[in-house]
Amino acid sequence: MEMTAAEAILRVIKEQGTDVVFGYPGATTAPIYDRLPQSGLRHILTRNEQGAAHAAVAYGIASDKVGVCIVTSGPGVTNLLTGIANAYMDSVPLVAITGQVACSQVGTDSFQEVDTTGVTTPVTKHNYLIKNKEELLPVLREAFIIAKSGRPGPVVVDVPLDIQKELVEFTPDAGEMRRNILPTQKIDKRSLNRLLRALGRAKKPLIIAGGGIMKSGASEELTRFAQALGIPVASTMMGLTALSGTHPLCLGMVGRHGTDAANQAYYEADTVLFIGSRISDRTVPDWDELSGRATIIHIDIDPAEINKNIPADISLIGDCKEILSVLLARIGEVHCPEDWAKKCADKSKKKAFSKRSTHSVTPAFFLELLSEKTSDDTLITTEVGQHQIWVAKHYTFQKPNTLLTSGGFGTMGFGLPAAIGAKLARPAQTVIALEGDGSFQMAMPELATMKQAGTEIKIVLFTNRSLGMVREYQTLMYQSNYVGVDLGVYPRFDKIAEAYDIPYRAIRCDSEVSAGIDAMLSCPGSFLLELVIDESETTVSQEE
Repeated sequence: MEMTAAEAILRVIKEQGTDVVFGYPGATTAPIYDRLPQSGLRHILTRNEQGAAHAAVAYGIASDKVGVCIVTSGPGVTNLLTGIANAYMDSVPLVAITGQVACSQVGTDSFQEVDTTGVTTPVTKHNYLIKNKEELLPVLREAFIIAKSGRPGPVVVDVPLDIQKELVEFTPDAGEMRRNILPTQKIDKRSLNRLLRALGRAKKPLIIAGGGIMKSGASEELTRFAQALGIPVASTMMGLTALSGTHPLCLGMVGRHGTDAANQAYYEADTVLFIGSRISDRTVPDWDELSGRATIIHIDIDPAEINKNIPADISLIGDCKEILSVLLARIGEVHCPEDWAKKCADKSKKKAFSKRSTHSVTPAFFLELLSEKTSDDTLITTEVGQHQIWVAKHYTFQKPNTLLTSGGFGTMGFGLPAAIGAKLARPAQTVIALEGDGSFQMAMPELATMKQAGTEIKIVLFTNRSLGMVREYQTLMYQSNYVGVDLGVYPRFDKIAEAYDIPYRAIRCDSEVSAGIDAMLSCPGSFLLELVIDESETTVSQEE
């Protein structure tokens, strides 16, 4: 079937199972946008290209599809770059289709030209510049396979304007490429046996679950494995939903901003099993200290992560779900000492937050109550800052992939567009965007996207008129010399809500929290709930 390359691009997106695309048009994507109304795809116009990437990432996670964004050349690409880097650091599948100037103009510094493959190479799993129409369809299909296979990540396909206008022969995907390019990874039996022997000898073993658990759909296998051996489980930020927060073996987040229970277990453990984690400095602040005292076991799908930050005594390369399934069939003779598991469980038992404030809202109290009042399948998105850490420590997640946040790159402005993408993927579920007032103002124009797309999102705004995380750092490290953290001119968020016809309510003390949450959750549409937070609140001042 003959059609323009622009139409073929949209056909491939639809063919690969994606039905919503996010983007911002321009001259070099005009042929693609011209064919969008007839494509069967829904297009969401974000108010910034970065928002398009974040929304596509969240849509992909929530729908188990590959998120897609389409932007124009030059500043469209450079605005998108942060969103691509965010997806790369958190290993999220994304296909970004970017317009490029005509082939004859490439390299001439023409209007809105940028070296897209050059600027995106460090933060993509792969990228392509289409140089002729014959390679377009194979490259596009390959891009979707690469984005989702193995360790997922973003792929960029840069398509010159003149090629978009050419006629191509479209043939349906027969799946031959997928069979040819997907690598097979055999599980190393010697390493598997060594792992089992190490766990059998361990007196104080600990599992640290990373985001790879969710990427491989291995939450059930992780739960069964931990239960069978009685091994406590801590998690990274991206692994927070790997194990139910109410499970007796769940210790919460480990590392620089982790819980007391997780960190104490980590520092006492004699064997640490990392599963689907890249072992970042946020998870393990002192790599040398861990290497000196514990047996380190690392399971990951990406061979490049093994021994990258910390030497592994035992490593297994492969999909977490497959490896855990094999281990489950082999663990009859292995069991964790019960006194160790009990000690960790006792430390992790949550106590109701007792402190109450009469002049502001206590973040821990609010989040514990919000957790009690929301259903297990509620989707939570966050920005980056103090509120993200408060959420990680005080909101109890029950199901996998119910937290969408920026872990590795720490991108302010992620949460609101991510909430839009998540709601489009799961329209029947409640989506709550938890926002800091600094981050929210980076993405505030996406309120228009939210309204235009008809996505009903609950927004909780933690306001302390400050860049709280940086202020906290300046308190600890720079003798409270606060520079560049006062937000200064401050909007009336009630007026912002009114401008977009969004119901609004402010909570100014803890006695108003319960009624405020009820008002937000009972509202049939979107809602903006503002929490007045004392600027002196820190991520370490909450009761643990």
